[in-house]
This record gives sequence, C-alpha cells and structure tokens, in this order.
Amino acid sequence: MVDSDTVVVTGIGVMLPHTTDVAEFWDNIAGGRSQVGRLTRFEPGAADLPVRVAAEIGSFDHHRYLPELADAHAAKYSRDVLITMSAAAEARRDAVLARGDVDPRRLSVVFSSSRGPLGWWQQAILGEDPAAFSDKGAMFRGLPGSPASLSAIYLGAQGLVTTISNACVGGHQAIGTAVRELRSGTSDVVLAGGHEFPILPEVAKCYLALGKGVLSEEETDPANAVRPYSADRNGFALGEGAVVLVLERLSHAERRGATPYATVLGHKSFNEADHPTTMDLSGKVTAGVVHDLLAEAGRKPDEVGYFCAHGTATRYNDLAESRALRALYPGRRVSELPPISSNKPIYGHTFGVAGIINAAATSLMLRHGRIAPTINLRRPDPECDHDHVAEGSRAVDADLAVSMSFAFGSQTSMLALGALS
Repeated sequence: MVDSDTVVVTGIGVMLPHTTDVAEFWDNIAGGRSQVGRLTRFEPGAADLPVRVAAEIGSFDHHRYLPELADAHAAKYSRDVLITMSAAAEARRDAVLARGDVDPRRLSVVFSSSRGPLGWWQQAILGEDPAAFSDKGAMFRGLPGSPASLSAIYLGAQGLVTTISNACVGGHQAIGTAVRELRSGTSDVVLAGGHEFPILPEVAKCYLALGKGVLSEEETDPANAVRPYSADRNGFALGEGAVVLVLERLSHAERRGATPYATVLGHKSFNEADHPTTMDLSGKVTAGVVHDLLAEAGRKPDEVGYFCAHGTATRYNDLAESRALRALYPGRRVSELPPISSNKPIYGHTFGVAGIINAAATSLMLRHGRIAPTINLRRPDPECDHDHVAEGSRAVDADLAVSMSFAFGSQTSMLALGALS
C-alpha cells in the first residue's frame, strides 16, 4: 500500500538528441536506439583531438514548446536556456499541471548542471560572438542558474528556485532536494531537472587528459562508441540536453487527477572523502550506501528488482558498480543477482543531467514492467560478470529499483524508486 504522502513522479519532459517527448524517450531506451552520431559541433582535426562522436541536438525551435514566450524575450536567451525551458514546459504538460493547480508560492524548481553555460562563455571570451555583451541578455546567458530562474518565471513558480552544480551526482541531488521540500510540506510541486551542453573541445581535452579509455575515440561506428562493462570498452561519448521531472506528493497528485509514473522512495548522497577522480573500488562503501538508503525506505536489498547503472564505459566506473553489487549480495551466483543496465550508449554522458535521465528511465521501466537494455555489450569484461540486460528489453516484475550515480570529487549517490501498485 502506497502512503498518500509518498513522493511520486507525475511528469517527464525531455529535450535530448532526436527526442522531444516521453514516447520518443521510451522508444529509444527500450528499443536500444543509440543517438550517438558523428561529431559536428567542432572539427576534431582542427582541435587536434581524437574525438569523433557525440550525442548532439540538431537545430532547435522553441516555439512549439514555449508558445507564451515573447520573441523579444527569447532573443535574449541562449540555445541552452531555451532547450531547458522547453523541457520544463514539457514536463508540466506531461503532468497535466495547469496554472492554478498549485499555489505559485508552493511551486519550486531545482535543477542541476555540471558546467552551466560554458559554450556561451567560450564564444564570448574568445570573441567568437561579437554581440555577446551587447544587450541585457548577457546576464541571462552567462549565469549557471538562469535556466532554472527563467523556467520558474515562465511557469509562474514562486517557491524555491535553485541550481546544484556537483558533477554527475547533481541530478540525483536535485531530486533529493525536491523530495525534502515535498516531505517537509514547504512545496506542493517541484520540478527537478538538469541541463548540460558540454560538446566543446575544451571539455573533451579535460577528459582526454585523464588518459585513454575515458573519452571514446571510436572512429567508424558512432552507435557502437559506448560499451559499458565490455572487455573492449572505449570510454564515453559527450551528450547534451535537458530533462525535467515533476514531483509531488501522491495525495496532491490524486486530488488533481494525475497519473504517476513511479514513486520516489528515497535518496542518499555520500562523499567518500577519498581519491578525487576515482571511486570506491572495494564495493563495500557503495554497498553500504545502498543498504542504508533502502533501510531508510523500509526495504531490503533482496527486494531490489533492477539497478539502473551510471554505466560510463570507463574501467573504474564499471568495476566500482560491479564490485558494489558483489558486496551487496555476497556469495550469490550471477543468475541470482538483480539485473543491471546502462543508458549511456543511447544518449552519451550528460554529467549534470545523467541522474535525471536515469530517474526518468527507471520510472518508465517500472511503469511498463520492462527493463531497457545496455546496448553494444557483446563480450563482458570477466570482472563485470553480472546479469546484464544486453539481449534487448526484458520483461520484469519489479516494484523496487535503484539508480546509481558517481562523480569526481569522491561522490556517490543512490536513488530508490518504486512501482505503483
């Protein structure tokens, strides 16, 4: 029985490569259709970079998603802002949340972004956009928190409006903040989301500096570029976009006739205070975080039916997740472990959005009773020997799933989601 004060996901807004609604999002992840393609945002040869693939959003027209936004205002906003605002508006539409359904003072917006408007700053500082500082819009375009603030203005949200920047765990933490707002009774509805636009040579250089196997150097087949848990893994591809969830208490959702996707049972974020660029490779620390998260939700590891992995296709991440499952379920055979899969081969690595994408994907898997696969996994690394969903989508009877997230800075984050009975 689900408690009336349980936090639920009632809306999902997605603006990702070749994906502008929930149906397309589900079709792509469940069908294993990769959106990683040839890199066009910058010329690899000119930048002296061995990176040729990325998950890019092509041309974008906001008018369909933001019909109430005056062109005079839109002209002052960057592409990043307009895409993120569109994701927020789509989340509201998907949740059937009309103006007047919630007190504006109790409607909040909590977003996540790892780097903010880095592309705009790059063009402005290098002088590639001579008009960068020619109008008042420069203030909007240059602030990491502008997508949240401008989305709040467009939606009429007068509650908490803030942006978390904490690398790849920021998306989870945005959801965690939203859950606390709702459980405390401070807000009635929170839009929790993320936005990231990292397809820049400077960002690529940051990851290439960490050594081979971090950023994919695939040359021939973009769709095959990201291969989590594979013996021939090659690192991740940069991905961009924005995803926003509508969260509210079940009692509030029922009063307005909304149909939830899933329940948010809890979130736990932990700083290992250890190595800044690796993660817990013993598996014991991460397993402890999962165990504590589930205990706080009144559940047990034996009840977990699925793990939505961070799955970056880097050696340390793959091993950290695999060893965490081994530590959480000691002595179990592979066939006895909960299934696991990653959506990074579909949309690339989106950093501050990654946790939101995982939460959206997991919510849909619980709703549909079907696990989306890890594509491109044909020869698993022997050290990552688990029940990988690699054969295509798989039917599952699960009412509890855990989303995993890791980040530079010694950060680990876990999110527990449940199905509605």
